[in-house]
Amino acid sequence: MEKASKEKTLISRKNFLRVCGSVIAGGALAGVTGTLAKRTGKSDAQQEIGNDLRVADSSSPVSPYRKIVSFDTPGVVEGFDLHDGKLYVAASDFISVFSPEGEAMHRFPVGETTRDIAVSSSEIYVLYTNKVKVFSFEGTLLREWSSCSDLSGYCSMALAGDHVFVTDVVNKNICKYTSGGTFVKFISSPNGFIIPSYTFAIEHADNVLYCSNSGRHQVERYTLDGEYLGAFGKTGGAPGMFTGCCNPTYLSCTANGEIITSEKGFPRISCYGNKGDFHALLLDAAMLGGGHSAYDVKVQGDKIFVAGKSRISIFRYDPALAAASSCARCNKNCPLKI
Repeated sequence: MEKASKEKTLISRKNFLRVCGSVIAGGALAGVTGTLAKRTGKSDAQQEIGNDLRVADSSSPVSPYRKIVSFDTPGVVEGFDLHDGKLYVAASDFISVFSPEGEAMHRFPVGETTRDIAVSSSEIYVLYTNKVKVFSFEGTLLREWSSCSDLSGYCSMALAGDHVFVTDVVNKNICKYTSGGTFVKFISSPNGFIIPSYTFAIEHADNVLYCSNSGRHQVERYTLDGEYLGAFGKTGGAPGMFTGCCNPTYLSCTANGEIITSEKGFPRISCYGNKGDFHALLLDAAMLGGGHSAYDVKVQGDKIFVAGKSRISIFRYDPALAAASSCARCNKNCPLKI
């Protein structure tokens, strides 16, 4: 009973911090935006023309992406992943499988509130506040293991080879496990992780771990053995910077290593090189659907998948829109433009 009570408290705290952090971040950026508007006499309001999102203020960004489909999920999305052309969504105590067009294909119960999901070539890993469960694609529970501490507050996870990496909001570290559940080591930041709310994302690409040190407005890089490789990110509201109390909130990676960040407060999704050089703002708040909460993000090919509340939307790169966006000035061989 006591353990269940602690877990409920942690989940409640997660929801409280999500809301408060988003509102604070939104207020901070709104203040900056309002000040700039007074100084320049321009508005950052956007207007929709036909099926394209155009910007009323010519100094505001134009997205190179067009929404191609959007569909509802059974509940609020706690995490999702892509595998073999399907979307695996953790929501409302279930794992639901969808086609890219939003057709419901399969679902199975996972018993309680989840934190994140990651899909390998043969298994589905589901993260909870203080444990990990592994399921078959049919929904059979294969194994599970508990956190190193009853006070852990697991947030996000990434799969890399035969290992599972999990971020812990409460203990401010990254936990490395084997895929079988054997604890390997803790990874701590030499800068100190500052995590004001449940925004502690982790992603893996090309044998490098990327995680958000959200209270410092940075993304940190590590080897799979936990060696610190550096960090990037600056505090500010302009494109290429992170604002609010705790950003970036979510991370994703392209096939050739670009880092995709998602922010809350004034939601936006941006693209960076693997060493942190800013490439472009990809989706802004108006295209994402507004609000203050961040949108979970995954990328695959020329598509960006975003989840907000109980809805998933898919965007595709559009050369005509891109011609008027900052992507037109980018000479990187980015798979999102193919």
